[in-house]
Amino acid sequence: MRWKRKIHHGGPSKQQQVSPLADEVCAIDKEVSHLCRIKSEPSQRTRASIYAGQKRPVSTFKLLSGRESNCSGMGRFSSADCSYALRKHLPVKGPWCVDDMDSEAYISQFSADGSLLIGGFRGSHIRVYNSEKNWKVHKDITCKRLRWTISDIALSPDQQFLAYSSLSPTVHIVNVQNAVRESHANITADVNVVTFADETNDILYSGSDDSLCKVWDRRCHKKQKPVGVLTGHLDGITFIDSRGDGHYFISNCKDQTIKLWDLRKMSSTTKERTMLHCIVRRIKTVLQHACPMGKGNIFRLTSNAYKSCTPKAYEWDYRWMTYPSEARYLKHPYDQSLATFRGHSVLRTLIRCYFSPMHSTGQRYIYTGSSDQCVYIYDVATGKVVEKLRWHGSIIRDCSWHPYLPTLVSSSWDGYLVRWEATEDDRDPSMLRTGKQRMHPEGYTMSFVL
Repeated sequence: MRWKRKIHHGGPSKQQQVSPLADEVCAIDKEVSHLCRIKSEPSQRTRASIYAGQKRPVSTFKLLSGRESNCSGMGRFSSADCSYALRKHLPVKGPWCVDDMDSEAYISQFSADGSLLIGGFRGSHIRVYNSEKNWKVHKDITCKRLRWTISDIALSPDQQFLAYSSLSPTVHIVNVQNAVRESHANITADVNVVTFADETNDILYSGSDDSLCKVWDRRCHKKQKPVGVLTGHLDGITFIDSRGDGHYFISNCKDQTIKLWDLRKMSSTTKERTMLHCIVRRIKTVLQHACPMGKGNIFRLTSNAYKSCTPKAYEWDYRWMTYPSEARYLKHPYDQSLATFRGHSVLRTLIRCYFSPMHSTGQRYIYTGSSDQCVYIYDVATGKVVEKLRWHGSIIRDCSWHPYLPTLVSSSWDGYLVRWEATEDDRDPSMLRTGKQRMHPEGYTMSFVL
Protein backbone atom coordinates (compact mmCIF):
# COMPACT_ATOMS: atom_id res chain seq x y z
CA MET A 1 0.00 0.00 0.00
CA ARG A 2 1.36 3.41 -0.94
CA TRP A 3 0.40 6.70 0.57
CA LYS A 4 1.36 10.31 0.08
CA ARG A 5 3.10 12.47 2.59
CA LYS A 6 4.43 15.98 2.13
CA ILE A 7 8.21 16.11 2.42
CA HIS A 8 9.33 18.45 5.17
CA HIS A 9 12.93 19.63 5.29
CA GLY A 10 13.09 20.47 8.94
CA GLY A 11 12.12 23.51 10.97
CA PRO A 12 10.85 23.79 14.54
CA SER A 13 8.06 21.38 15.34
CA LYS A 14 4.70 22.67 16.52
CA GLN A 15 3.31 21.28 19.75
CA GLN A 16 -0.02 19.61 19.17
CA GLN A 17 -1.19 20.26 22.68
CA VAL A 18 -0.16 22.52 25.51
CA SER A 19 1.48 20.62 28.33
CA PRO A 20 1.91 21.72 31.94
CA LEU A 21 5.58 20.88 31.38
CA ALA A 22 5.90 23.02 28.26
CA ASP A 23 8.62 25.17 29.81
CA GLU A 24 10.53 22.24 31.29
CA VAL A 25 12.74 21.69 28.24
CA CYS A 26 14.08 25.22 28.51
CA ALA A 27 15.38 24.66 32.04
CA ILE A 28 18.84 23.58 30.87
CA ASP A 29 21.62 23.31 33.41
CA LYS A 30 23.82 26.42 33.07
CA GLU A 31 27.04 24.45 33.10
CA VAL A 32 25.87 22.18 30.28
CA SER A 33 24.59 25.12 28.24
CA HIS A 34 27.92 26.92 28.66
CA LEU A 35 29.85 23.79 27.74
CA CYS A 36 27.82 23.34 24.55
CA ARG A 37 28.26 26.96 23.54
CA ILE A 38 32.04 27.11 23.97
CA LYS A 39 32.37 23.94 21.87
CA SER A 40 30.10 25.10 19.08
CA GLU A 41 30.37 28.91 18.89
CA PRO A 42 33.25 31.17 17.77
CA SER A 43 36.06 31.41 20.29
CA GLN A 44 36.40 34.63 22.26
CA ARG A 45 39.61 35.40 20.41
CA THR A 46 37.90 35.06 17.02
CA ARG A 47 34.84 37.03 18.08
CA ALA A 48 36.97 39.82 19.55
CA SER A 49 39.00 40.11 16.34
CA ILE A 50 35.84 40.42 14.21
CA TYR A 51 33.34 42.31 16.36
CA ALA A 52 35.54 43.63 19.17
CA GLY A 53 33.88 41.34 21.67
CA GLN A 54 30.29 42.25 20.81
CA LYS A 55 27.74 39.48 21.24
CA ARG A 56 26.52 39.36 17.66
CA PRO A 57 26.01 36.42 15.29
CA VAL A 58 29.10 35.87 13.18
CA SER A 59 28.40 35.21 9.52
CA THR A 60 30.32 32.53 7.63
CA PHE A 61 31.71 35.26 5.33
CA LYS A 62 33.09 37.21 8.31
CA LEU A 63 34.52 34.02 9.76
CA LEU A 64 36.32 33.11 6.54
CA SER A 65 37.51 36.69 5.96
CA GLY A 66 38.89 36.83 9.47
CA ARG A 67 40.79 33.61 8.95
CA GLU A 68 42.26 34.75 5.63
CA SER A 69 43.44 38.03 7.14
CA ASN A 70 44.57 36.24 10.31
CA CYS A 71 42.64 38.64 12.55
CA SER A 72 42.78 36.27 15.51
CA GLY A 73 46.54 35.73 15.19
CA MET A 74 46.11 31.94 15.14
CA GLY A 75 46.30 31.55 11.37
CA ARG A 76 43.54 28.96 11.42
CA PHE A 77 40.11 28.11 12.77
CA SER A 78 39.80 26.75 16.27
CA SER A 79 37.73 23.58 16.69
CA ALA A 80 34.89 25.75 18.03
CA ASP A 81 35.09 28.00 14.95
CA CYS A 82 34.88 24.93 12.69
CA SER A 83 31.88 23.58 14.58
CA TYR A 84 30.14 26.95 14.39
CA ALA A 85 30.62 27.17 10.63
CA LEU A 86 29.60 23.58 9.96
CA ARG A 87 26.61 23.36 12.26
CA LYS A 88 24.84 26.00 10.17
CA HIS A 89 24.61 23.33 7.49
CA LEU A 90 22.64 20.53 9.08
CA PRO A 91 21.80 17.38 7.08
CA VAL A 92 18.12 18.15 6.51
CA LYS A 93 17.84 18.02 2.70
CA GLY A 94 16.63 14.99 0.81
CA PRO A 95 16.40 12.16 1.40
CA TRP A 96 18.33 9.95 -1.03
CA CYS A 97 18.04 6.19 -1.06
CA VAL A 98 20.94 4.13 0.27
CA ASP A 99 19.06 0.82 0.18
CA ASP A 100 15.53 -0.51 -0.14
CA MET A 101 14.88 -3.91 1.45
CA ASP A 102 11.78 -6.06 1.81
CA SER A 103 12.09 -6.20 5.60
CA GLU A 104 12.31 -3.68 8.44
CA ALA A 105 15.55 -1.73 8.87
CA TYR A 106 16.58 -1.76 12.53
CA ILE A 107 20.16 -0.47 12.54
CA SER A 108 22.12 2.23 10.70
CA GLN A 109 25.56 3.09 12.05
CA PHE A 110 28.66 4.76 10.62
CA SER A 111 32.12 3.47 11.40
CA ALA A 112 34.38 5.67 13.53
CA ASP A 113 36.00 7.26 10.45
CA GLY A 114 32.75 7.46 8.49
CA SER A 115 34.02 5.38 5.56
CA LEU A 116 31.59 2.52 6.19
CA LEU A 117 27.90 2.37 7.02
CA ILE A 118 26.42 -0.75 8.60
CA GLY A 119 22.74 -1.53 8.10
CA GLY A 120 20.89 -4.26 9.99
CA PHE A 121 17.56 -5.70 8.78
CA ARG A 122 15.02 -8.11 10.19
CA GLY A 123 15.30 -10.35 7.16
CA SER A 124 18.56 -11.99 8.35
CA HIS A 125 20.69 -9.39 6.60
CA ILE A 126 23.54 -7.12 7.62
CA ARG A 127 24.94 -4.98 4.85
CA VAL A 128 28.14 -2.91 4.98
CA TYR A 129 28.17 0.05 2.58
CA ASN A 130 31.16 2.08 1.42
CA SER A 131 30.16 5.70 1.86
CA GLU A 132 33.21 6.83 -0.11
CA LYS A 133 32.29 4.76 -3.21
CA ASN A 134 28.74 5.87 -3.92
CA TRP A 135 27.29 3.75 -1.10
CA LYS A 136 28.07 0.46 -2.81
CA VAL A 137 27.64 -2.74 -0.81
CA HIS A 138 31.04 -3.70 0.62
CA LYS A 139 29.83 -6.81 2.44
CA ASP A 140 26.51 -8.66 2.49
CA ILE A 141 26.22 -10.88 5.56
CA THR A 142 23.53 -13.51 5.98
CA CYS A 143 23.00 -13.91 9.71
CA LYS A 144 22.85 -17.31 11.36
CA ARG A 145 20.52 -18.43 14.14
CA LEU A 146 18.62 -15.17 13.97
CA ARG A 147 15.94 -14.58 16.58
CA TRP A 148 13.37 -12.22 15.02
CA THR A 149 15.76 -9.41 14.10
CA ILE A 150 19.21 -7.87 14.33
CA SER A 151 18.99 -5.97 17.61
CA ASP A 152 22.47 -4.42 17.76
CA ILE A 153 25.74 -4.25 15.85
CA ALA A 154 29.24 -3.00 16.62
CA LEU A 155 32.22 -2.56 14.32
CA SER A 156 35.73 -2.87 15.76
CA PRO A 157 37.92 0.27 15.60
CA ASP A 158 40.18 -1.36 13.00
CA GLN A 159 37.07 -2.18 10.90
CA GLN A 160 38.13 -5.83 10.77
CA PHE A 161 35.39 -7.45 12.83
CA LEU A 162 31.66 -6.91 13.23
CA ALA A 163 29.67 -8.20 16.21
CA TYR A 164 25.90 -8.53 16.19
CA SER A 165 23.17 -9.71 18.53
CA SER A 166 19.59 -10.81 17.89
CA LEU A 167 17.53 -10.99 21.10
CA SER A 168 19.31 -14.16 22.18
CA PRO A 169 22.07 -15.03 24.70
CA THR A 170 24.66 -15.29 21.91
CA VAL A 171 26.85 -12.67 20.29
CA HIS A 172 28.07 -13.43 16.76
CA ILE A 173 31.34 -12.08 15.37
CA VAL A 174 32.04 -11.76 11.63
CA ASN A 175 35.30 -10.91 9.90
CA VAL A 176 34.15 -8.30 7.39
CA GLN A 177 37.24 -8.92 5.25
CA ASN A 178 36.39 -12.61 4.71
CA ALA A 179 33.69 -15.14 5.56
CA VAL A 180 34.95 -16.32 8.96
CA ARG A 181 32.33 -16.40 11.71
CA GLU A 182 32.35 -17.29 15.39
CA SER A 183 29.81 -17.12 18.20
CA HIS A 184 30.21 -16.44 21.89
CA ALA A 185 27.85 -17.08 24.77
CA ASN A 186 26.82 -13.93 26.56
CA ILE A 187 25.53 -13.65 30.12
CA THR A 188 22.30 -11.68 29.78
CA ALA A 189 19.95 -9.92 32.17
CA ASP A 190 16.93 -7.62 31.75
CA VAL A 191 19.16 -4.84 30.40
CA ASN A 192 18.28 -2.91 27.23
CA VAL A 193 21.52 -1.01 26.70
CA VAL A 194 25.06 -0.64 28.01
CA THR A 195 27.82 1.74 26.88
CA PHE A 196 31.24 2.96 27.99
CA ALA A 197 31.57 6.43 29.52
CA ASP A 198 34.86 7.28 27.77
CA GLU A 199 37.95 5.79 26.16
CA THR A 200 39.37 4.55 29.47
CA ASN A 201 36.83 1.68 29.37
CA ASP A 202 36.54 1.66 33.18
CA ILE A 203 33.14 3.29 33.64
CA LEU A 204 29.97 1.96 32.03
CA TYR A 205 26.36 3.14 31.94
CA SER A 206 23.42 0.76 31.71
CA GLY A 207 19.69 1.20 31.32
CA SER A 208 16.87 -1.29 31.69
CA ASP A 209 13.16 -1.66 32.34
CA ASP A 210 13.56 -0.67 35.99
CA SER A 211 13.70 3.01 34.79
CA LEU A 212 17.12 3.58 36.39
CA CYS A 213 20.40 4.66 34.78
CA LYS A 214 23.11 2.73 36.57
CA VAL A 215 26.81 3.48 36.69
CA TRP A 216 29.33 0.63 36.88
CA ASP A 217 33.08 0.64 37.53
CA ARG A 218 34.99 -2.32 36.10
CA ARG A 219 37.65 -1.81 38.76
CA CYS A 220 35.03 -2.73 41.39
CA HIS A 221 33.89 -5.92 39.68
CA LYS A 222 34.02 -7.99 42.86
CA LYS A 223 31.10 -6.07 44.34
CA GLN A 224 28.85 -6.93 41.36
CA LYS A 225 26.80 -3.83 42.16
CA PRO A 226 26.56 -0.43 40.49
CA VAL A 227 28.59 2.34 42.05
CA GLY A 228 25.65 4.70 41.65
CA VAL A 229 22.23 5.31 40.12
CA LEU A 230 20.49 8.24 38.47
CA THR A 231 16.72 8.55 38.78
CA GLY A 232 14.30 10.62 36.76
CA HIS A 233 12.71 8.38 34.14
CA LEU A 234 9.29 6.86 34.75
CA ASP A 235 9.54 3.83 32.49
CA GLY A 236 11.97 1.49 30.79
CA ILE A 237 15.13 2.93 29.22
CA THR A 238 15.65 2.07 25.55
CA PHE A 239 19.09 3.53 24.80
CA ILE A 240 22.05 5.39 26.28
CA ASP A 241 24.72 7.42 24.51
CA SER A 242 27.79 8.86 26.22
CA ARG A 243 29.23 12.25 25.36
CA GLY A 244 32.64 10.59 25.69
CA ASP A 245 33.97 12.97 28.35
CA GLY A 246 33.34 10.72 31.35
CA HIS A 247 30.67 13.07 32.75
CA TYR A 248 27.63 13.52 30.53
CA PHE A 249 25.33 11.05 28.82
CA ILE A 250 21.77 10.88 27.48
CA SER A 251 19.07 8.24 27.71
CA ASN A 252 15.97 7.55 25.66
CA CYS A 253 12.94 6.15 27.47
CA LYS A 254 9.49 4.67 27.03
CA ASP A 255 8.15 7.62 29.04
CA GLN A 256 8.59 9.54 25.74
CA THR A 257 11.55 11.64 26.89
CA ILE A 258 15.29 11.97 26.42
CA LYS A 259 17.16 13.02 29.54
CA LEU A 260 20.62 14.53 29.91
CA TRP A 261 22.64 13.35 32.91
CA ASP A 262 25.81 14.24 34.79
CA LEU A 263 27.66 11.28 36.27
CA ARG A 264 28.77 13.45 39.19
CA LYS A 265 25.16 13.87 40.38
CA MET A 266 24.50 10.15 40.87
CA SER A 267 23.16 8.75 44.14
CA SER A 268 24.63 5.88 46.09
CA THR A 269 22.80 2.56 45.86
CA THR A 270 22.20 2.76 49.61
CA LYS A 271 19.79 5.67 49.14
CA GLU A 272 18.12 4.13 46.11
CA ARG A 273 15.60 1.86 47.81
CA THR A 274 14.34 4.41 50.33
CA MET A 275 14.04 7.05 47.63
CA LEU A 276 12.07 4.85 45.27
CA HIS A 277 9.61 3.77 47.94
CA CYS A 278 8.73 7.46 48.32
CA ILE A 279 8.47 7.82 44.55
CA VAL A 280 6.06 4.92 44.21
CA ARG A 281 3.78 6.37 46.88
CA ARG A 282 3.79 9.85 45.33
CA ILE A 283 3.20 8.66 41.77
CA LYS A 284 0.40 6.36 42.88
CA THR A 285 -1.31 9.33 44.53
CA VAL A 286 -0.93 11.48 41.42
CA LEU A 287 -2.22 8.79 39.10
CA GLN A 288 -5.22 7.94 41.25
CA HIS A 289 -6.08 11.64 41.40
CA ALA A 290 -5.72 12.02 37.61
CA CYS A 291 -7.84 8.96 36.83
CA PRO A 292 -9.61 7.36 39.81
CA MET A 293 -9.73 3.58 40.04
CA GLY A 294 -12.75 2.05 38.42
CA LYS A 295 -13.05 4.69 35.66
CA GLY A 296 -10.92 3.16 32.99
CA ASN A 297 -7.71 3.71 34.97
CA ILE A 298 -4.77 1.99 33.34
CA PHE A 299 -2.24 3.30 35.86
CA ARG A 300 -2.74 0.87 38.75
CA LEU A 301 0.57 -0.11 40.28
CA THR A 302 1.31 -3.79 40.58
CA SER A 303 2.68 -5.49 43.65
CA ASN A 304 5.84 -6.08 41.62
CA ALA A 305 6.27 -2.33 41.45
CA TYR A 306 6.57 -2.20 45.21
CA LYS A 307 8.88 -5.20 45.33
CA SER A 308 11.21 -3.76 42.73
CA CYS A 309 10.70 -0.19 43.97
CA THR A 310 9.86 0.86 40.42
CA PRO A 311 6.90 3.15 39.62
CA LYS A 312 5.49 1.01 36.80
CA ALA A 313 1.93 1.07 35.45
CA TYR A 314 1.39 -2.54 34.51
CA GLU A 315 -1.35 -2.18 31.89
CA TRP A 316 0.67 0.22 29.74
CA ASP A 317 2.64 -1.74 27.12
CA TYR A 318 4.73 0.29 24.70
CA ARG A 319 4.81 -2.56 22.17
CA TRP A 320 1.20 -2.09 21.09
CA MET A 321 -0.46 0.69 23.08
CA THR A 322 -0.31 4.44 22.59
CA TYR A 323 1.23 6.40 25.44
CA PRO A 324 -1.40 7.56 27.99
CA SER A 325 -2.01 11.29 27.66
CA GLU A 326 -2.23 11.74 31.43
CA ALA A 327 1.21 10.20 31.91
CA ARG A 328 2.86 12.81 29.67
CA TYR A 329 2.44 15.43 32.38
CA LEU A 330 4.05 13.45 35.18
CA LYS A 331 7.45 14.39 36.54
CA HIS A 332 9.68 12.31 38.75
CA PRO A 333 9.70 13.89 42.24
CA TYR A 334 13.43 13.16 42.62
CA ASP A 335 14.55 13.86 39.07
CA GLN A 336 18.36 14.06 38.97
CA SER A 337 18.64 14.83 35.25
CA LEU A 338 20.02 18.10 33.91
CA ALA A 339 17.45 18.50 31.13
CA THR A 340 14.46 16.76 29.58
CA PHE A 341 13.74 16.73 25.84
CA ARG A 342 10.17 16.07 24.66
CA GLY A 343 8.51 15.84 21.27
CA HIS A 344 9.50 12.49 19.77
CA SER A 345 7.71 9.24 20.59
CA VAL A 346 9.07 5.86 21.71
CA LEU A 347 6.71 3.01 20.84
CA ARG A 348 6.91 -0.60 19.65
CA THR A 349 10.72 -0.84 19.62
CA LEU A 350 13.87 0.31 21.46
CA ILE A 351 14.42 3.61 19.66
CA ARG A 352 17.89 5.15 19.90
CA CYS A 353 19.28 8.64 20.51
CA TYR A 354 22.75 10.19 20.13
CA PHE A 355 24.89 13.28 20.55
CA SER A 356 25.76 14.94 17.24
CA PRO A 357 29.43 14.70 16.11
CA MET A 358 32.11 16.74 17.85
CA HIS A 359 33.95 17.66 14.66
CA SER A 360 31.07 19.25 12.76
CA THR A 361 28.74 20.44 15.54
CA GLY A 362 30.71 20.47 18.80
CA GLN A 363 28.07 18.00 20.06
CA ARG A 364 25.60 20.88 20.16
CA TYR A 365 22.67 18.65 19.23
CA ILE A 366 20.87 15.50 20.27
CA TYR A 367 19.13 13.50 17.56
CA THR A 368 16.78 10.54 17.69
CA GLY A 369 14.44 8.41 15.64
CA SER A 370 10.77 8.30 16.54
CA SER A 371 7.72 6.11 16.17
CA ASP A 372 5.90 9.02 14.51
CA GLN A 373 8.13 8.44 11.44
CA CYS A 374 10.38 11.48 11.96
CA VAL A 375 13.97 12.24 12.96
CA TYR A 376 14.16 14.86 15.70
CA ILE A 377 17.16 17.14 16.27
CA TYR A 378 17.26 18.98 19.62
CA ASP A 379 19.54 21.87 20.62
CA VAL A 380 21.27 20.88 23.85
CA ALA A 381 21.83 24.50 24.87
CA THR A 382 18.15 25.49 24.58
CA GLY A 383 16.28 22.18 24.73
CA LYS A 384 14.22 23.05 21.65
CA VAL A 385 13.54 21.03 18.51
CA VAL A 386 15.55 22.74 15.76
CA GLU A 387 14.83 20.29 12.93
CA LYS A 388 12.29 17.57 12.26
CA LEU A 389 12.95 15.36 9.23
CA ARG A 390 9.87 13.80 7.61
CA TRP A 391 9.77 11.32 4.78
CA HIS A 392 9.63 7.74 6.08
CA GLY A 393 6.36 5.85 6.17
CA SER A 394 7.01 3.88 9.34
CA ILE A 395 8.91 3.86 12.65
CA ILE A 396 12.50 5.15 12.59
CA ARG A 397 14.39 2.99 15.06
CA ASP A 398 17.91 4.20 14.40
CA CYS A 399 19.83 7.01 12.72
CA SER A 400 23.49 7.91 12.41
CA TRP A 401 25.28 11.23 11.77
CA HIS A 402 28.52 11.02 9.79
CA PRO A 403 31.42 11.88 12.14
CA TYR A 404 32.90 14.46 9.75
CA LEU A 405 30.46 15.23 6.92
CA PRO A 406 26.98 16.83 7.05
CA THR A 407 25.30 13.51 6.27
CA LEU A 408 22.73 11.66 8.36
CA VAL A 409 21.36 8.17 7.61
CA SER A 410 18.04 6.95 9.01
CA SER A 411 16.71 3.38 9.08
CA SER A 412 13.00 2.67 9.21
CA TRP A 413 10.56 -0.19 9.44
CA ASP A 414 9.43 0.77 5.96
CA GLY A 415 12.56 -1.06 4.73
CA TYR A 416 14.42 2.06 3.62
CA LEU A 417 17.88 3.24 4.53
CA VAL A 418 18.02 6.88 3.42
CA ARG A 419 20.56 9.66 3.73
CA TRP A 420 19.98 13.33 4.46
CA GLU A 421 22.44 15.97 3.28
CA ALA A 422 23.13 19.65 3.93
CA THR A 423 22.73 20.52 0.24
CA GLU A 424 20.06 19.49 -2.22
CA ASP A 425 20.39 18.60 -5.89
CA ASP A 426 17.01 18.31 -7.56
CA ARG A 427 18.61 16.74 -10.62
CA ASP A 428 19.82 13.73 -8.65
CA PRO A 429 17.62 10.83 -9.84
CA SER A 430 18.19 8.89 -6.62
CA MET A 431 16.50 11.55 -4.52
CA LEU A 432 13.28 10.16 -3.10
CA ARG A 433 10.10 11.96 -4.00
CA THR A 434 6.66 12.26 -2.52
CA GLY A 435 4.69 9.06 -2.90
CA LYS A 436 7.68 6.72 -2.60
CA GLN A 437 6.97 6.01 1.04
CA ARG A 438 5.29 2.87 2.26
CA MET A 439 3.86 2.04 5.64
CA HIS A 440 5.55 -1.31 6.00
CA PRO A 441 7.34 -3.65 3.56
CA GLU A 442 4.91 -6.44 4.45
CA GLY A 443 1.81 -4.26 4.24
CA TYR A 444 0.93 -3.89 7.92
CA THR A 445 -0.89 -0.69 8.73
CA MET A 446 0.28 1.74 11.40
CA SER A 447 -3.14 2.81 12.64
CA PHE A 448 -2.41 1.70 16.19
CA VAL A 449 0.78 3.72 16.44
CA LEU A 450 0.82 7.44 17.29
